[in-house]
Amino acid sequence: MDFDSVEFEGARSGSYDLRVRLDPAEHDPRSDTAALCAAGPVVPVVLPGGVTAWLVTRHQAGRTVLADSRFVKDIGAWRAWRSGEVPCSWPLAPLLTVANMTTATAGDHTRLRAPLARAFTVRRVERLRPRVEELTGLLLDGLAAGPATEPVELRERFALPLPIHVICELFGVPGGRRERLRSLCGALFGAPAGPSEALATHRALRAALGGLLDEKRARPGDDLTSALVAPGEWTLSATELVDTLLLMIVAGHETTVNLLGNAVYALLTHPRQLALARSGQVAWDAVVEEVLRWDPPVANFPFRYALCDVDLAGHTIRAGDPVMLSYTAFGRDPEQHGPGAAGFDITREPTRHLAFGHGIHHCLGAPLARLEAAVALSALFERFPELALYEPERPPARRPGLVFNGLRDLPVVLAPRGAS
Repeated sequence: MDFDSVEFEGARSGSYDLRVRLDPAEHDPRSDTAALCAAGPVVPVVLPGGVTAWLVTRHQAGRTVLADSRFVKDIGAWRAWRSGEVPCSWPLAPLLTVANMTTATAGDHTRLRAPLARAFTVRRVERLRPRVEELTGLLLDGLAAGPATEPVELRERFALPLPIHVICELFGVPGGRRERLRSLCGALFGAPAGPSEALATHRALRAALGGLLDEKRARPGDDLTSALVAPGEWTLSATELVDTLLLMIVAGHETTVNLLGNAVYALLTHPRQLALARSGQVAWDAVVEEVLRWDPPVANFPFRYALCDVDLAGHTIRAGDPVMLSYTAFGRDPEQHGPGAAGFDITREPTRHLAFGHGIHHCLGAPLARLEAAVALSALFERFPELALYEPERPPARRPGLVFNGLRDLPVVLAPRGAS
C-alpha cells in the first residue's frame, strides 16, 4: 500500500489530497490495517487499472453500508461502468458481473435467496456434524500414515480437501459423481489456468451440477439439492439453480479453506492461546469467532454502489460511486473491539464482527463454516498435540490478491524431532 497525491471527485470538498493505492500483489492484506484505520473510516483508494473507489475501514461505517438500501450491488448503478471508463476486461469484473444473489437487488435478491434460505437451515447443517467429524477423521488418518517428523503441507492435505468433501455431503452428491465434482473443483481452485482451460472447467462444472439437479428431480433425497428442486413458493429456473449451487461452492470453499489455515497458523504462533483451547478452558467455537475477527477469510469485498448522494462518516459518497468493504480492518477496529483489537485473544469478551456480512446479504453458509472449523480444529490438535510449524522463523506465504485473505501454503510437522 502506498499513498499518492491525486484528485478524488467523490469527496465532500470536491477533491482529496491523499489517496491510498491498494496493491493486489500485497503478500499480507492485514499489513496495512493500522494505516488504513488511521487514514479514516472512509478512505479514497486507487485499485488496479486506476479504478477509483471508497474503502470503508471502520466497523460501524461498514455495518451502515451493509444495511443501507441506498447502497446496492447492481453494477448498473456504477457510474464509471455505465460510461465505459472501466472495461469489461478489468480483473475484478467477473466477480461483479456474475448473475446470482450476491449481485442481485431488492425483489430479485429475495426471489433468488428464499429457496436457499428455506433449504439451508441450521437444523440441516447440524445433522451434518457426524459426517463432518468422520470426513475430518479420514483426512487426519491420511496425515498420520506418514512420518511424523517430516514436513506436511497442511493446507493442501487438510484445509483444502475438507470443504469440498463437506459440500458433496450437503448437496447429496451420489458416490459415482463425487470424484468428478471434486476433480472439477480442484481445477477451479487450483493453480491459475489459461483463459481457455478456465472456461472449459467452468462449463464442465456447470454441466456436472446440471446433471446432479436432474438426478435429484428424478430421485430426491434428504439433501439440500433435493430441497432446492422441490416445489415451493419460490421457483428458480434451471440456470438459476445451477448458479445457486455454483455460488455455494465458490463462496463456501475458498473462505473455509482460508478460515482453517488462518486458524491453525494463529494458534501455532500463540501457544498460550492454543493451550487454553486444548485444555477445554476456552471453547473451540470461541476460537473460531476470534479467528474470524482477527484474520478473516475475506480481506476486502467489492462493491456496493451509491444510488444517490449519501453522507457516510463525514464524507459524501456521490451517486454512482463504488464502495469497497475492508473486513480485515473491521476486525481490528479499536472502537468496536477495544484497545487490544490488534491482538489475538480467544478469551476476549464476545463482540460482533462482520466476517459473514450483515443485512440482506448476510452469508447463509455461516453456520456450516463455523461447524466445519470447530470440528476440524478440535480434531486436528487432539490427534496431533505436538503439531508445529516446519519453519517457525519463516511465516508462510499469503495468497496475493485484494479479495481473499489466506495462506498459500502451511508446512508443518506433526511432531518435532525428539518429541515423545
